[in-house]
Amino acid sequence: MAILLGASVLLSAPALAARVEAADANPVAGLKDANVAFDITAGDAGRVLNILNTIDETRESFIKQGITPHFVLAFRGPATLLTQTDVSRLKPEERETASKVAAKLKELRGAAGIERLDQCSIAMRGQKVDKAQVNPDVTIVENGWITLVGYQAKGYAYIAP
Repeated sequence: MAILLGASVLLSAPALAARVEAADANPVAGLKDANVAFDITAGDAGRVLNILNTIDETRESFIKQGITPHFVLAFRGPATLLTQTDVSRLKPEERETASKVAAKLKELRGAAGIERLDQCSIAMRGQKVDKAQVNPDVTIVENGWITLVGYQAKGYAYIAP
């Protein structure tokens, strides 16, 4: 039995090595810039915070690999309530996390590789969010879809987390 096991390991070693080589093939090899537009629509504060943290980790990873990130974060739909400053509009159990979202937005706004944080005014209307309530780190755009189309036409990858 031990001989059979040893033989199977030896015979499969070239296949395993090939698989490792294939896994090491880097899809971003030679890339100098990473242009990405993130379409954020989640309305749950915890989910949005997780999305923002993952975007930040991705940004840092690109930088460590010598790739310059150019990220746009577009907020629409229920996520609109998390770009505004009136936490009384949120469920009491989400308010503390919403404050962390606001802090993360501020941090990202000043981070290398974050070009814009955009809030769709159509979504603001739908969520009844006044311009005066929008986080000052976020830019209000007339139509988030038009903005996303523009970035995609300029070669930005589209990610809807």
